[in-house]
Amino acid sequence: MNWLQRNGFLFLLVISVPVLQVGCKITYGFNPASNTDYIGKPFTVEQFQNVSSLAPPTLSQSFTEKVRDVFQRQSRMRLVDKKGELKLEGSITGYSIKPVAITSTEQAANNRLTITVKVKCTNKIAANADFEQTFSRFADFDSSQELSNVEETLIEEINDQLAQDIFNRSLGNW
Repeated sequence: MNWLQRNGFLFLLVISVPVLQVGCKITYGFNPASNTDYIGKPFTVEQFQNVSSLAPPTLSQSFTEKVRDVFQRQSRMRLVDKKGELKLEGSITGYSIKPVAITSTEQAANNRLTITVKVKCTNKIAANADFEQTFSRFADFDSSQELSNVEETLIEEINDQLAQDIFNRSLGNW
């Protein structure tokens, strides 16, 4: 048995630990939500207005709360009612249900609920980080199900995705 075989494991361990440590530091360092420029800074999420005629009346409140929740959980910023250094505002512009996955009998096997929001972000913390963008997400459900039976769950799923997209765009430069 030669030296490399006897000490191969130890050699790999000694080499891989520093590489893993550097990788973890890089991953953490690229997370703008952990950027010290944002720690303790105030942010505001204005009530998103519902301008879509088909959306349920509770969508505006549930979506706004989801965005606030994502920013509070994933950043070290603090929520304020007005004059945040990072300000999000916008409207729910689309709420539609369309058939997808047509079967051989030309009936829909699934339906798709799509929610679209327009967001304006004003960022006084980072230069050139302001944006206006439209985000859209969807969730499919079996056409044999009544929308009223699955709508709340689908809205929650879509709100989660949209709020994460907005967070990533606002603080992650995605």
